[in-house]
Amino acid sequence: MMSGVEIAVELVALVVAVLLVTAAARKLDWSAPLCLIAVGVVASYVPGIPEYELDPEVVLLGLLPPLLYATAIRTSLIDFRRNRGPILLLSVGLVIFTTAAVGVVAWLVIPGLPLAAGLAIGAVVAPPDAVAATAVARKVGMPRKLTRLLEGESLFNDAAALVALRTAIAAIAGSVSVWQAGGDFLLAAGGGLVIGFAVGALAALIRTRLEDPVTDTALSLVVPFVAYLAAEAIHGSGVISVVVAGLILGHKAPSMLSGRSRLASRLNWQTIQFLLENIVFLLIGLQVRRIMTEVGDSGLSVPELILICAATLAATIVARILWMAGIGLARRTFRRHAWPWRYSAVIAWAGMRGVVTLAAAFVLPADTPQRAVLVLVAFVVVAGTLLLHGTTLPVLVRRLKLPPPDPAEDALQEAAVINTMTRAALDELEKIRTVEDPDDIVERLRSRLQHRSDSAWEELGRQSALTETPSDVYRRLRMRLLEVEREKFLEARDSGMADDDVLRRILERLDIEESMLDREEEETVPDSDRELRTPAATAGSCKHLTKEWPAAEPSSPDVCAVCVENGMTWVHLRECVKCGNVACCDSSPGKHATEHFHETLHPVMRSHEPGETWRWCFVDKQLG
Repeated sequence: MMSGVEIAVELVALVVAVLLVTAAARKLDWSAPLCLIAVGVVASYVPGIPEYELDPEVVLLGLLPPLLYATAIRTSLIDFRRNRGPILLLSVGLVIFTTAAVGVVAWLVIPGLPLAAGLAIGAVVAPPDAVAATAVARKVGMPRKLTRLLEGESLFNDAAALVALRTAIAAIAGSVSVWQAGGDFLLAAGGGLVIGFAVGALAALIRTRLEDPVTDTALSLVVPFVAYLAAEAIHGSGVISVVVAGLILGHKAPSMLSGRSRLASRLNWQTIQFLLENIVFLLIGLQVRRIMTEVGDSGLSVPELILICAATLAATIVARILWMAGIGLARRTFRRHAWPWRYSAVIAWAGMRGVVTLAAAFVLPADTPQRAVLVLVAFVVVAGTLLLHGTTLPVLVRRLKLPPPDPAEDALQEAAVINTMTRAALDELEKIRTVEDPDDIVERLRSRLQHRSDSAWEELGRQSALTETPSDVYRRLRMRLLEVEREKFLEARDSGMADDDVLRRILERLDIEESMLDREEEETVPDSDRELRTPAATAGSCKHLTKEWPAAEPSSPDVCAVCVENGMTWVHLRECVKCGNVACCDSSPGKHATEHFHETLHPVMRSHEPGETWRWCFVDKQLG
């Protein structure tokens, strides 16, 4: 039996190995899961490396609840409701179909395997991995609707697959009728839903009353385990319970948590998910030698093992393709709105398996017939789909010429939402201010709110020749000033000028301000040939925006005439749709487009930047 020090050393070694391998994979632009599995396989044959064995209870209780919860709290409940039909077809229908198809194939190709055990391995390999699909989506710019469908599918198909796996394991242990299996499935699903709602609602009620981020984070760490154990205690699905509780808390987080608590929770759960997912991949690789040793005792020859693994991998891939083809055919037959065939093609090929499949394989009881072979099959399916789909999916997306997310459209939506928030805040400021409130404080608040709104609008103008907007200048200068302030902070700390608690509060303020200044770089390059229109979700409607304005000749091709006359510079240009006057935006010093509205009362302007046709109503303050 290992001592506590030996266990600690091995845990640290696993974490360090994960960090090194994932950093190298990111640097080389390779698949981190495949690299971790490969490193684990090689290390398993190195003398002196200890053998690892994933206990089923550790997998079910220690790994799955936090992994599923970390994904659920980041999943949009609004997006799920909007796409619930397609998501359920993929996460429930496809799981059952894959379980049956792969189960029958495994039953046919593995000698002496009961059908129930075949269905068990079918359930194990049924759920794809959202992490792998999302990584590809970010890399190649997959349409967001596709990404949402794949993420929603992965979240809920984990639950469906594990419920199916539990039913299959019960069938292995004894005689279970179809009606009993169906009843168990419904009981597990219903019990999981009820407990998940209860735990999510109770946790939301408690967390609303917590102000300390440390206490709130500690409670969030307990939630997935409470949801899982409570559901299992009534023979419900702990997995479904965790998913439902996570969805509820993720949806309520903006209204029940403070900003500091949300930041802490987000970073903590991202770290937990990163470590657990990647450690599992490494552990699976480390067990390959032991798996191969057990497979050698199965009495099957190498050609038979190759046939079994190849047939199961092929069945897993083909089942998904057939299901997507069937959905498309059925929708056309019943004249329902069908996905574009290009979407169906990408979804059919986005079947990379991951952590849940690997973890679920070790949930199979020790007395399962041909258990070692089934675990090997799961390993091959994960590695095979990661290699095959992971390397070819980017090529497929590019060949199909699917439109990537447009950063300019994102910026337009962001500007519209922030503008609405800013107007509401300014209106509230006028209501709540009193005669005793100093004018300079009120003006400072107005200036800060307006600066935030202007900064969002400045992210537009993607084809503009302007190299640096006022907000960019502010960010650059403020970052440099923060560096100087931090240097003085370090001098104060090293000289013992102030107490450590005081210094920590000062540093926290500096860090928060720096995080607000540091914008994420866009990974998707905008398509200069695409016209930036107002997205339907953002577009407003008023009599000025819906009116058919006659075409007006722009007063200038690419300058603000008033700025040129006064020797001023501008950020972006706007055009009056009634008279064609071209003037500068509100982020510019002159704000001549707004000035033109006040002078003429012409209500609607449009962007005069290349490739942009969005409009703005000054009267009703709506984007259209």
